Amino acid sequence: MADVIDLIFNLFERHGLDRYGEDTTQLSHALQCAALARSSGCADTLVAAALLHDIGQFVDDAGLLAERRGVDARHEDLGHAMLAAHFPTAVVEPIRLHVAAKRYLCAVDPDYAATLSAASHLSLSLQGGAMDVAERAAFEREPFFVEAVTLRRFDDGGKATDADDADLASYRGLLERMVVRADASLTA
Repeated sequence: MADVIDLIFNLFERHGLDRYGEDTTQLSHALQCAALARSSGCADTLVAAALLHDIGQFVDDAGLLAERRGVDARHEDLGHAMLAAHFPTAVVEPIRLHVAAKRYLCAVDPDYAATLSAASHLSLSLQGGAMDVAERAAFEREPFFVEAVTLRRFDDGGKATDADDADLASYRGLLERMVVRADASLTA
C-alpha cells in the first residue's frame, strides 16, 4: 500500500509545479478538483478520482506531448493503468473516462466547448473532438458514465490561478483508505 501512495506523492513532488499549457500548476489543479468533489458531497472514491485524474500526465512526459509535439499521449489510460491494481473501480474508471466525458459534453451541450481552456481545446482536437451519435450512446452505457461527467466538470472548474489549495498531505489518509479497500476486495 505505501509503495503506490509514495509513488503518487513522489510524482506530485517532481511534476506538481508543471503547468501543461494551463494557468495553474498540476498540483493546484488536482487539489482544486478534489476540493470541488469534497464540497459537492461526493463519495470518497470520486474525491480520490478527482485528485488523481491527471496522474497519467506525469508518466513518460505525457503532459508535455500535446503542447510540444501535438500528440495525445492518452494520459487517462496511463493513469488508469498505473492505478488500477491499487484502487477500486469507482476511483479508476472515472479517471479512465474523464477525457471521453469532455468529448461527450462537447457533443451534447452546445455551450460547453466555449468554457474550455486553451489547453483543453488543443487536447480536444487531438483526442477526436466531439463524440458522434454512436460514441455518445456507447459512453452513456459505461457503468461510471455519471461519475466521469461529474469528474469532468470538476476538471474544468479546477483551474483557478488564485486558489487557496489544501495541502496534498491532507489527502494521504483518504488515498490509504482507498488502497486498503481495493486490496481487501481482491481477497474477498
